[in-house]
Amino acid sequence: MADPQEVLSQRVQSALGAAFGAEFAETDPVIRPSQFADYQANVALALAKRLGRKPRDVASAIEERLDVDDVCREVEISGPGFINLTLRDDWIAGQTQALLTDPRLGVARPQPQNIPIDYSAPNVAKEMHVGHLRTTVVGDALARTLEFLGHNVIRQNHIGDWGTPFGMLIEHLLDAGEHSAEADLLKTDPNAFYQAAKAKFDASEEFATRARQRVVLLQGGDTETLRLWRELVDLSKVYFNKVYSTLGVTLTDDDLAGESTYNDMLPEICDELERQGLAQVSDGALCVFLDGYTGREGNPVPLIIRKSDGGYGYATTDLATVKYRVEELKADRILYVVGAPQNLHFRMVWDTARTAGWVPDTVETTHVQIGNVLGSDHKILRTRSGKSIRLMELLDEAVERATQVVAENRPDLDDATRARIAREVGIGAVKYADLSVSHDTEYVFDFDRMLALTGNTGPYLQYAQARIRSIFRKGGVTPEQAAEGTIKVTEPAERDLALALLGFAPTVQQVGETLEPHRLCAYLFDLAQAFTSFYDQCPVLKADDGELRASRLALTAATLRTLVQGLDVLGVHAPEQM
Repeated sequence: MADPQEVLSQRVQSALGAAFGAEFAETDPVIRPSQFADYQANVALALAKRLGRKPRDVASAIEERLDVDDVCREVEISGPGFINLTLRDDWIAGQTQALLTDPRLGVARPQPQNIPIDYSAPNVAKEMHVGHLRTTVVGDALARTLEFLGHNVIRQNHIGDWGTPFGMLIEHLLDAGEHSAEADLLKTDPNAFYQAAKAKFDASEEFATRARQRVVLLQGGDTETLRLWRELVDLSKVYFNKVYSTLGVTLTDDDLAGESTYNDMLPEICDELERQGLAQVSDGALCVFLDGYTGREGNPVPLIIRKSDGGYGYATTDLATVKYRVEELKADRILYVVGAPQNLHFRMVWDTARTAGWVPDTVETTHVQIGNVLGSDHKILRTRSGKSIRLMELLDEAVERATQVVAENRPDLDDATRARIAREVGIGAVKYADLSVSHDTEYVFDFDRMLALTGNTGPYLQYAQARIRSIFRKGGVTPEQAAEGTIKVTEPAERDLALALLGFAPTVQQVGETLEPHRLCAYLFDLAQAFTSFYDQCPVLKADDGELRASRLALTAATLRTLVQGLDVLGVHAPEQM
């Protein structure tokens, strides 16, 4: 299966080389979708000045040498020099036919890269809140997309599992008992456990002293303290996995790479930066001052890598992290799916690491910036008391609301089936709402809009593919059997649907390059709408003859496969029925 835009680009480039010389054969032909044809080549306007010729004359020279008879039924010059390109119906049908036998739906495999993706990153002994939703969902969609493309994705769940609070938490665990009901809160309500420990720390000097001593033992590698620390982490993993299972994301315990992973590297990080003359002591703290990073009054902004009390902060850990990912994980491209406010921090860390020689120019580091989730008041989504909303509460409410929607629409289903569909619809609605907007922008969390069966929503797309499945059931044919039909394009709605299907591969490839899942959401929505128009205008099961019925069933099968695969790449389940 070929991407029409890519095919036309190559043909126009060949014509450019033939018309104006080999040095023009790599010129961007500027192929774009057009309202006057399928595509339009706009390169003549860009080349006219360079060639010293009128744009329309340039366009005519290109057209004379353009070999597209097997692809296009019409080539026309319009306006000041646009080249309108209308594809042949039989070419469109042939390319769409190829989708039915291609398990990758036309998605080519790029040169594979090692790509660590840092996402989710909750804290041990703390509840995941709504702020973790987007980094987890967007990060997982990107991991799925890049894996589908053929890259080696290395998930890195950079959990907060080290530092001063763990002295307090370990002592509280000891006081409560390792197998107590209080300890079990780490699996179900970690905030309650954390807050109880913090209350004791604030109220009891004796407890606070023990906690501080425990931190020293932890950082010193005391065996018993490390055992207790691992127990805290293990109990929290039960909670994390419950959230990840509910969300349907691909993170596992094997992907945990918390702050503790890099603890032993931190002293050497500081020593090496000092040896290179990149770090210097300022007000008792070891800092890196980089050119180009200044505050409001022009004063240099420091990257503090060792605090005045000898402790290490996030900057030191993040320097160790990027060094490890390059040297040990052999990263070609490193993605950090983290909140937008961290951008300055990451740029300073990466510039320091590059200056130190730890990150070569061949390795790309990217901050996939995550915007805030807002409430109906357009402020950061919180409870009425001003606290962050617990993520599990949000997901449970989504499922509860979806249960009502499914019950209203499908009273004929048994309770178990309704419950399964409601979970898939509710969670899918939350994930899709997040993914369908640009990840670096804010969006308003609105259950009514998310769960709507109309518009660009998860339930709309889930319903679209479920409706297609019902066509096959009604026709007494499986999608696999239907895929054996020969596609013919004779009606405008058939043509529009076939062209839409050919857009899947370039869209997935674009998401892999730009790291913008909302582009795939927009594509799937457009595809679902194209199918609705096709189904309304072109009888499928009641087609005039057997060949036409087989052709339209094959188009329907290609649409189902594409919708299901697209939703899977996003991490959204596609229910068999709704």
